[in-house]
Amino acid sequence: MQLVPTPATAAARLAWVIVRFPTDFNTNLEILLRWLHLLAGITWVGMGYFLVFVVMPWQRELAASARTVAAPPLLRRGLWWFRWASVVTVFIGLWLWMMEVGADRRAAGEASSSAVWSFFLIWTAAYVIYMGVMMAPLERLHKGPVLAVITAVLVIAASYVFLRINAHGWETNRMLAIGIGGGIGWFMLFNLWGLVWRFQKRLVQWTAAGQLPPEAARMARLAALGAQTNVWLSLPMLFFMAVASHYPLLGGLS
Repeated sequence: MQLVPTPATAAARLAWVIVRFPTDFNTNLEILLRWLHLLAGITWVGMGYFLVFVVMPWQRELAASARTVAAPPLLRRGLWWFRWASVVTVFIGLWLWMMEVGADRRAAGEASSSAVWSFFLIWTAAYVIYMGVMMAPLERLHKGPVLAVITAVLVIAASYVFLRINAHGWETNRMLAIGIGGGIGWFMLFNLWGLVWRFQKRLVQWTAAGQLPPEAARMARLAALGAQTNVWLSLPMLFFMAVASHYPLLGGLS
């Protein structure tokens, strides 16, 4: 006599047919890293939008007496998540990208790749130039439109140089796109820790104490510009992260 499967048995069999968990270590490690990378990236970018579009306007609307009480706890907590999410995002992303570079290189039969060293050299140099502009005494450089043009030129130039150095014909769209998107993320990481956080922690301390020295206004202006720079840079960063898997834009440059 043939037994008719119950709905529960049929569902279990269906799940057994559809769900297949990989058993090799590298595949499971990679999906764990990608999941953590996405979680941290959402937190990082989301906190940046929250601080620029919500907290900064809110601070300007507060009376001075209320600002000393309300702003410091919020900023301390927000900036903690902001900066540490950036570290997790970037370093897990670099780990995954280096795995991609190695796989591409081995698939092409190449003994070495210029991708990793050129990534760190080019994008770090771009940020050093940007930081020099931000620290320059010429206040005209710190006007929003002027700084936007300078930053755009730096990012476009860095992207172009990275592509030209890594134009051997075997580099994949994914590797090159992340080399640009991740490079912008590397730039943003330096900007957050080297400028925004460095100034904001002093401003928070002074605000909590109710004593703002004369240099506070300039620090606040530069910190705000740095945070706004990161928000705008997140747009091309996210675009190139999407290009990596969904839009064959790069690869095989001569």
